[in-house]
Amino acid sequence: MLHVRPSVELDSHRRPHNRFLPHLSALIPRLFGIAVLSVAFIALTIAITAGAFTSLDLQVAQAMHDAWQPSLHPVFQAIAELGSIELATILMFGLLIFLWQGGFGSDALVVLVFFAAEAFELFYKHNLHQPGPPRSIEQADGPSLSELLQGSLGGNSFPSGHMMRTVIVFGLLAFVVRRLSPSPLVRSLAMPAAIVIIVVMAFDRLYL
Repeated sequence: MLHVRPSVELDSHRRPHNRFLPHLSALIPRLFGIAVLSVAFIALTIAITAGAFTSLDLQVAQAMHDAWQPSLHPVFQAIAELGSIELATILMFGLLIFLWQGGFGSDALVVLVFFAAEAFELFYKHNLHQPGPPRSIEQADGPSLSELLQGSLGGNSFPSGHMMRTVIVFGLLAFVVRRLSPSPLVRSLAMPAAIVIIVVMAFDRLYL
């Protein structure tokens, strides 16, 4: 179990490296990176809208279909559950409670990013035409309430809700663990573990 170090209000002698968030000077390069990624995402959206990736998408979908192994279907469905809206919501509420009870009241509101991303996904899928793979080559996904929304969204597949939730949820969890865990081993493993989960989910999205 993680043990949150005392917050500023509870410990006036708190050292700088015990802060939940780093100093602003350390955040500037990261904020710049976020800005660059945002511009890249907008450029990708424009390219997708123009149909630049339609042919490539079909080629990848067909290649995954040709490599399909029915015996692996339950495994990949289980992996898909890591990015399901149900598990993601539970983890985010758990993180909210964990941070709030640990004295990081305002920082706990970072989980609002998750709900903003969900709204962003619905907006994009409702307005951006990017259909998923043909029914003839797609495979059944892991059971999730999000499947109920697919019909109302016209079957559009961009952006991937599973990928978005996986990146946000496990990225935030890794960040919190890296900042607050008292164990050096756990801190060192947090980010690699999140990266592995994200990469596996990316392949899962291609395979199913």
